[in-house]
Amino acid sequence: MGKDAPAPETPLALAGREGRRRVVLSVDLAARKLGLRPGTPVAKAQALYPDLVLMDADPEGDRLGLEKLALWFQHRIAPIVAVDAPDGLVLDTTGADHLHGGELPMLKDMVHRMAGAGFRAKAVVADTWGAAHALARYGRAPIAVMPPGNTASVLADLPLEALRLPSPIIEGLATLGVSRIGPLAAMPRAPLALRFGPDIARRLDQAFGRIGEAIVPVRPVNPVEVSRNFAEPIGAAETIARYIGKLVPLLCQGLDERGQGVRRLDLRLHRVDSRTEAIRVATAMPVRDVKRLTRLLCEKIETINPGFGIERMVLIASLAEPMDRRQTVSSLIAEEEADVSDLIDTLANRVGTQALYRFAPVESDLPERSFCRVSAMAPEETKDWPEHWPRPTRLLARPEPVQAMAELPDQPPLFFIWRGVRRKVKCADGPERVFGEWWKNDAELTIARDYFRVEDTSGERFWLYRAGDGEHGETGSQGWFLHGIFG
Repeated sequence: MGKDAPAPETPLALAGREGRRRVVLSVDLAARKLGLRPGTPVAKAQALYPDLVLMDADPEGDRLGLEKLALWFQHRIAPIVAVDAPDGLVLDTTGADHLHGGELPMLKDMVHRMAGAGFRAKAVVADTWGAAHALARYGRAPIAVMPPGNTASVLADLPLEALRLPSPIIEGLATLGVSRIGPLAAMPRAPLALRFGPDIARRLDQAFGRIGEAIVPVRPVNPVEVSRNFAEPIGAAETIARYIGKLVPLLCQGLDERGQGVRRLDLRLHRVDSRTEAIRVATAMPVRDVKRLTRLLCEKIETINPGFGIERMVLIASLAEPMDRRQTVSSLIAEEEADVSDLIDTLANRVGTQALYRFAPVESDLPERSFCRVSAMAPEETKDWPEHWPRPTRLLARPEPVQAMAELPDQPPLFFIWRGVRRKVKCADGPERVFGEWWKNDAELTIARDYFRVEDTSGERFWLYRAGDGEHGETGSQGWFLHGIFG
């Protein structure tokens, strides 16, 4: 909406048609606080809330937007992502959450990315699609990981709308005095089915995991894909590995025809009970090496639950990039560059890409801001580490306060006490004065630090600094801190 968007405190609702009636389809937080709910007739809403801003809903535009968002999540989070209409997505992160540091860090990253794009989102990990849908929309916590096996107790206090039941059924149950999932689940099934049909039993069983609910993932645009159907279901790890070895060469052949290499590879295994298992591997650089890709996929076979058998395997290059042909070194004089990408791929797919990184220099005089994390195979930076003053091999995450005494402001301390141990200074070098970055933060306009390299009587070397210039109080607290340790 851009500049035409109403103020955040203005109640906003989207209206559309349900049959012959024009009703409110969705409301924002300000309208919900006023008591307006989806399903209210538009005429009634306008009469009760004169300041309400009404706009026409665009279901087709919302659907297309959700599909684009699903593809975005499929590229970055997990291979199985589907639209959970009208306002959500469902992901099967089995076999992919470890690539993001675990379930909770993955959820936090997802919500943070959505907030950066201007959307307020909630994310939940649960045993089933129905449970995750209910907690994400009607649970209190914006981020939650539901313990396995506690679905019934967690969902008991949620409203019936969390079960994705049609409005007539919810209204009919309300006349019976039933408004929560717990009491509904405890009622006999036969009378409910006779009066309301099979939807109630089906949604309860889906939420509690008694019956499966297939997730049909969105498809990337024109990916390189190969598949294999089986006349008889397979389930043994050796059989799965053998067919992986047959699919990977076909995929690499398709990539070679396009001049591409794979950066992310998804293997989907369709079970006979309509469930889908998936494993994902990622590479640091574009690759179409058959042996490497086969090995990376086979290392994840232990995470697959074949159930009663797998009837179809699909191998998809969900992320592919152009790959230049490289001439191998043929001279006896020229030395071949070491290629560590295979090792990095192996480690990253075991511990997660976030746990594998290296440091790159950043132009900053403050030590804690002079570096950043980059991916292990990121291109080399043109910047270099400063050489005018040595830096410690180990920089503490946060400077630790120490007790110290110096004879004069520009002299190093005579001794210091760190973590309860008194250390006498044998020799020292400094000071190296570092000023605050006043162009980034007004509070650092007068800040200064004096750094010293000191060596104690036992031969250990440390990096100390005084917060301030030793004379003027506005330059710092004049306290001493230990910031690093030399090797």
